[in-house]
Order: sequence, then C-alpha cells, then structure tokens
Amino acid sequence: MVGALLSGRCMHWLKAVLWGREQQGQPWARRWCRGRVSRPRCGSCSSSRSPTACSPARPSSLLPPPSPEPEADSLIDKIASCTRVFAFVDAVDPVHERDAKTERLGEILTAVHSAAKQQRMPLDHRVTVALVKMFRGNLFRAMPPSSSPPLPPDGGGGDEDTPPTVLSPAWPHLQPVYDILLAFVAATDAKTLRHHVDRGFLSSLLMTLLASEDPRERDRLKTAYHQLYAKLTCDRAFMRRSMAHALLAFAHDDAAADHCCGVAEVLEICGSIINGFAVPVKDEHRAFLARVLMPLHRTRWAHAYHRQLAYCVLEFVRKEPGLADDVVQGILRRWPVTSCHKEVLLIEELEEVVELLDTDQFQSLAVPVCSRIARCVGSSSSQVAERALYVWNNERFLELASASPGVMEKILPAFVASVESNLEQHWSKCVQQVTASVKSLLQQVAPELYARCVDDLAARRAEAEVAAAVREARWRKVEMAAAAR
Repeated sequence: MVGALLSGRCMHWLKAVLWGREQQGQPWARRWCRGRVSRPRCGSCSSSRSPTACSPARPSSLLPPPSPEPEADSLIDKIASCTRVFAFVDAVDPVHERDAKTERLGEILTAVHSAAKQQRMPLDHRVTVALVKMFRGNLFRAMPPSSSPPLPPDGGGGDEDTPPTVLSPAWPHLQPVYDILLAFVAATDAKTLRHHVDRGFLSSLLMTLLASEDPRERDRLKTAYHQLYAKLTCDRAFMRRSMAHALLAFAHDDAAADHCCGVAEVLEICGSIINGFAVPVKDEHRAFLARVLMPLHRTRWAHAYHRQLAYCVLEFVRKEPGLADDVVQGILRRWPVTSCHKEVLLIEELEEVVELLDTDQFQSLAVPVCSRIARCVGSSSSQVAERALYVWNNERFLELASASPGVMEKILPAFVASVESNLEQHWSKCVQQVTASVKSLLQQVAPELYARCVDDLAARRAEAEVAAAVREARWRKVEMAAAAR
C-alpha cells in the first residue's frame, strides 16, 4: 500500500531514512526494514551499503544536534564569577579583575540578547537560577549613608526642583547587570518568571529603588519593576501594596521623609498603573487615592515629586470625575502656610483639576476653590500672586464661572477685594500690572457685578474706618483715665 502511494523519489528517500534509523539501533526501523523495505543502494557504487558509507566527508542530516551542555556550563561559570562585588577602590580591588568582570558581563548580556532574538530561552534551569543569584548579589546591597545634605526645605534653594545628583562609582558593573535583568525579563515567559522571581526579590527591588541616590540606577529599577508588574499578573496586587506602604511611610514618617530618593519613580509607575484602571474605579484604588496620594501633598519635599503626584491625581479624576470633590478638599486641607513654592504648585494642580470638571461639579466646588485663589492673589509673594492671577486667563475657568448660575456672585467679591488691594499697595510692579489686566478682564465679563462689588468694598472699608476711629477714641479715654490716676 505504501509503495503504491509514494512516487519513486519519495520511496527512495523513505528507504534512506529508515536505513539510517536502523543503523542507529532503533528497533521499530529494523522491523519495518525487514518486512517492507530493502536496503537502499549507493548511487555511486551500486552497493547495498548505507548511502553515507561511501562518502564519509558528506555531512549527515541524520546526526543528532550537538548537546548544549558544554555551552551552558561555560555560561554558568561566567555568571558565578560575576557574583563578586567590587568596591571600585584602587587600593582594594585590582583593576584587571574589575575589567575582567566587565567583559564577562558583556558576554552574558550578548547570550541573553541572543535568546530574546530567537524567541526562545536557550538557558536551562541551572542558568536561570545562576542569573537570579547574580542579580541578588549585585543589586541588593547595603547602601552607603547619604553623601549629600538633605534637600532644601520647601524649595528654598536655587535648584530646588531636583534632588542633588550622586553617582555610584560601581555603575560600570551595575549598568550591564541591569541590562541583563531587563533582557532576561523581556525574554522569559511569565511561568518561568513566577518560578524564579519571588516576592522577596520584588520587595528587595523596590527597597533598592527607594534607597539608591544614583538617578541612572533608579531609572533602570523603575523600568525593571514596571516590566515585572506587566508580566507577573498574579503578583500585581502585592506589588501595588508594597508601593503603597512605601509611599505611606514616606508621607507620615519624618525619619523616612528626610530621604526622598525614588519617590518620583514609584509615583511614575503608579501613574502608568492608574492609567490602566477600569471604570468605575474599585474601592481599593479609591482608598489609595485618599490615604496615600493626598497625604503626599503635605511633605516638605513635595516639590521634588509633585509632577508625578499631580499626574496620578489627575488620572483618577479623568477616570471618575466624581472624585474631584475629595481631591479638592484634600488639597485645600493640606495647603501650605510658609512655603511659597508649594503654593504655586498647588494652584497649578487646582487649575488642572478644575479644567476636568463640568458645570454642575464646578458649582459645588467654586466657593472653596476661588476663595483660596483669591487669598493667594493678595499674597505678599509675587510668585504666588502672579500665579493666582493667571488663573483668570484660563478660558475653561472663565467659561465655568460664567456659565454656572450664581457662581460669579459668590466668588467675585473676594477677588475684587484682592485686586483693588494689589493695585493700591502691592510692592511688586509686575503684580500690579497683571492685576490691572485681570481687573479689565473682569469688568468685561461682568461689568455691573464688578461695579457693585467695588461699591460694597468701599462701604465695608468706610465702616471699618469708622470702627477703627471709635476704637481709637475709646483707647484715648482709657489712657487719659489711667493718666489722671
């Protein structure tokens, strides 16, 4: 039956394959050959020997592939030799040994990159275990004490927006190790990662992120932690809790708040995670907003990570605008008293939150928001006053204030008082110029209401002057009576 179905060429090929299997000692091929197939003859000498017997130089496609064990053993030896950590002090570490480790790390990185390109992992279980051990030995280390002074409180220095840069001397070895880690995570399937990367490894990775002063290392750690979060779906809740606990400790523990390295990177990871939340937002995520993100506004070092923090908060409001009330109340409750720089940042955040609201939501928040901004307009700090005045240049803010019925009557009197006070007595000429521009704008938007507010302000000032004169007269009488005795 087989001979009838196959052509002559295919039959010749089948005979050759079965004869090769018989030569390798496979019994099923021997039985098949005995019953159905005669030995194929060599094309060159017409003998009944194996077709490869007359041409030993011809490569045989029937040979098994070479064993990868020697290559794996060599790679394991290289990985094991890279677990030694160097302090990068010439008196302690020989330079040639450091250079040798750098070269071996490059070879390991090449092997892992090759695995990623081939879409398969040519590293057996022993190699993977050795890699994870090398990661632990090189990355999870005792950090030296802070070599730089603490950040200037509340942005009181010149370059207050960014922490001082401290570079690690061991970066020539740390960089390839992080590159190997990123390539390993990208090339390994989720099942293998779950088997080798446990929760202790994830916790140590996060602790290193919060302890390292080198911004290059923190950036690599942020990328690695985020990639692991994307692959280890069963550990995502644990990773979110770990980040929440770390941020909560920073927000409430004064000792932990003295060292703010890594907070911005953790918030950046959180922002990416929040961006992928489903709507409606779960209760545990609401609790994260109220109990973790909002208290971070109160720290002295909020200026160092405020951009990432504001992004997280705004993502929550975009997902669910009903959370804007809790966000605004949380910001106003933690409003700074002595930090001008933080006031400017929070005014910007309030303005961005207002832009995401509709008319009904703004109507319920207009009075507390505008009352705070009006007080900032009258601030003696020129930066705070200017930033608060620029809120009125926001088209969305003007649209909401004008469209909401009765809102202008509630918010404009406080603004008029601050505007007139700035024009009369503010020390900054720039603030006076911006105030005059805002006054002209308000007179165009609501001329009658503005004029009425000015009249009411004049009446209140007259009453205040009369009350002050009465108090002064009473004090004179008291002083005269005291002098007569």
